[in-house]
Amino acid sequence: MDNRHRGTLLGITAYLIWGFAPLYWIQTEPVDPRDLVAHRVLWSLPFVALCLAIAGSGRLARALALLRQPRTMAIMACAALFGSLNWGLFMWAVTHERTTEASLGYFLLPLVNVVIGLSLFRESIDGPQKVGVAFACAALVLQLFAHGGLPLVALGLALSFGLYSAVRKGVQVESMEGLLLEMSILAPFALGWLLYRDGGGFGQYGVRVDLFLLGAGAFTAIPLMSYVAASRLLPLTALGLVFYVGPTTQLLLAVWVFGEPFDTMQFVAFGLVWVGLAVVTFSKLRRARALRRYAGSAVP
Repeated sequence: MDNRHRGTLLGITAYLIWGFAPLYWIQTEPVDPRDLVAHRVLWSLPFVALCLAIAGSGRLARALALLRQPRTMAIMACAALFGSLNWGLFMWAVTHERTTEASLGYFLLPLVNVVIGLSLFRESIDGPQKVGVAFACAALVLQLFAHGGLPLVALGLALSFGLYSAVRKGVQVESMEGLLLEMSILAPFALGWLLYRDGGGFGQYGVRVDLFLLGAGAFTAIPLMSYVAASRLLPLTALGLVFYVGPTTQLLLAVWVFGEPFDTMQFVAFGLVWVGLAVVTFSKLRRARALRRYAGSAVP
């Protein structure tokens, strides 16, 4: 198997795990979503540390050394704040029959990233990106008039993850090392919260729920490791196409497994977002092909 096929398989694996995540977190009911975030932080820390230790090459030692760099830790603290907010919103949506809206948030994410790049980093956007953002705005306006309000969960998920990614650009830290730093920052708060909450559901709802809570660390780290491996084997355009596996899986789960309503207006709103994504994605693919052709013609 060549690198491209292996990278595609790893990318699909990561996004399928993220796509099927609602099935995992629903098993922890009736644990409060705030407690779920704390458990996810607390059990991720030792699992990620173990993975870095097994990886060798001094990765764990280098990650721990970053704890002594104030600027790096300040940026990672901001990233951890947005990341934990994203986790909390997602798990609240899953446990409150709002998985459909959560999937919309992740469909919106590439378009929200365009807006964040424009507003925070003064990046320029091309015609297809403007069209994509316009379609996303039309979808939000439709939701506003059809349902009497904006899809706040979807917007919150897209904005929190978009801002998380924007903040993480401020430091050159690998994904696994970065996750270790984020969890190290959040772990004291998570531990304090669980102590305050008498365990946050652990030991209260049976062995099955406890096992799912303990497995939160592995469930967090494994898809991230697959994604990082895929990103090193695939061009970003190809990895961007694989991204849609995640929210598509979430939407199918919401409608077909959880039985959440999906009316005509929702279908139209999703359709507008899909059209916008198609325009942006097609433009990126054309640009990538043009660059490859140019690079090929430039080789003597």
